[in-house]
Amino acid sequence: MTELNLIKIKQEKASEITELFELSELGQSLLTQDVTPAEFIEKLIQEESFADCINFIAYSLPKREATWWACLCARSCQSTQTNPKDAKAVESAEAWVYKPIQENAKAAFTAAEATAFKTAAGWAATAAFWSGDNLSPLDDNIVLPAPDLTAKAVAGAIMLAASQDGAAQVKNRKQTFIRQGIDIANGGDGRKVEP
Repeated sequence: MTELNLIKIKQEKASEITELFELSELGQSLLTQDVTPAEFIEKLIQEESFADCINFIAYSLPKREATWWACLCARSCQSTQTNPKDAKAVESAEAWVYKPIQENAKAAFTAAEATAFKTAAGWAATAAFWSGDNLSPLDDNIVLPAPDLTAKAVAGAIMLAASQDGAAQVKNRKQTFIRQGIDIANGGDGRKVEP
């Protein structure tokens, strides 16, 4: 398994992250008061609690890194037959990651809407929008996004991407995506992770 340096995860205890989302019963049974994020990720992987692990990483990464992770996972599902709306959604989300300004966040939302929020690409773009500074369509009416919205969209994108090729590939895809998330948490870009 990849070494867990997790330089992008600032919390010292896993419980600081797990209080932000709902763990499964198995995940709850693995959580102890003093377990570190690295130790908790290792436990979740060992017990194959992959949905909990994806949520945990999504909620622990900074918004930009988490959105990048969603982009990688969504892009991994794309092919020459990919709907152009999905391709545009990932491109828009990546544009926000490269330059996290409100203009790019709004463009990502427009691209996400075009996917009807039914694809991993659409949720990656939604993560970019929810990472912006204003959810309002009006520039002079500021509506701040709730702090957990990005992580929800990221986890949704990754779970949709994992199920893209049917049930037979779900476990393998989740494992690959988790390794990418760990690489990003370690300060990498997630691209060098082998499927």
